[in-house]
Amino acid sequence: MKILVVDDEKLLVKGMKFNLENEGYEVECAYDGAAAVELARSNRFDLIILDVMMPELDGVEACMRIREFSNVPVIMLTAKSEDADKLMGFESGADDYLTKPFNILELKARVRALLRRAGGTQRAQGAVLTAGDLSLDTEQRVAVRDGTTVDLTAKEYDLIELLMRNPRRVYSRENLMNVVWGYSYGGDYRTVDVHIRRLREKLEKNPAEPEYILTKWGVGYYFKG
Repeated sequence: MKILVVDDEKLLVKGMKFNLENEGYEVECAYDGAAAVELARSNRFDLIILDVMMPELDGVEACMRIREFSNVPVIMLTAKSEDADKLMGFESGADDYLTKPFNILELKARVRALLRRAGGTQRAQGAVLTAGDLSLDTEQRVAVRDGTTVDLTAKEYDLIELLMRNPRRVYSRENLMNVVWGYSYGGDYRTVDVHIRRLREKLEKNPAEPEYILTKWGVGYYFKG
C-alpha cells in the first residue's frame, strides 16, 4: 500500500512517515498542495493524507483538483475544529477528517479502516446490485448509471452500497455514521447529508426530485429499490 502524506509542517510529516512505514506502508511526502496534485496525477497512491492549511494551494482546493482525475481515498488534516471546516473538506471530496493535534494511533486506525473499505474487504461474493438504470459491481466497487460509469469516492460508494443492499430500510444519520464511518464525529451528522447530496447529484437524473435515494422526514434516508 502506497500513501502520500502532504503537510507544510515538516516535522509532522517526518513523524507520520516514520509511523506509517513502521506499519508496512510505502510513504511519499510533499509539503504543499500544488505538489500533492502533481504527485497524485503521476503516481498511483492507495491513500492520501492531506493538510488543509498549506502554501501554494490549500488542501481543499488540492482535493478538488485531485477528484477531477482520481477517487483515491483522502484523509484531511486541519488545526481547525469548526463544523463548517469539516463540511468544506467533505464538499471537496475528502473521505475522512482528523483535527490537529491528533493521536498517531487514531491516524493509523483511520488509515487502516479507509484502506480496508476502499479495498473492498467487505465486498459481497460477486454480487451486482441493480435498481432501474443504476447498478453496482461490488467486486470492482464501480457504480454505473444508464450505462455510464460514475466516479464515487470510497465513502460515497460504501454509503450507496449499504442503502442498495437494504432497500426500503430507513437509516438515521447516526446509524449511517456508525455503519459506514465506523465512529462518531461528535454528533456532526451533517456529514451524512453532504454525502447523500453528492450521491444524488451523481446518481439521480434530477437530484431535486430523487427516484432512488429518498428521505424519510424526521427519521433518515433509504433506497427505494
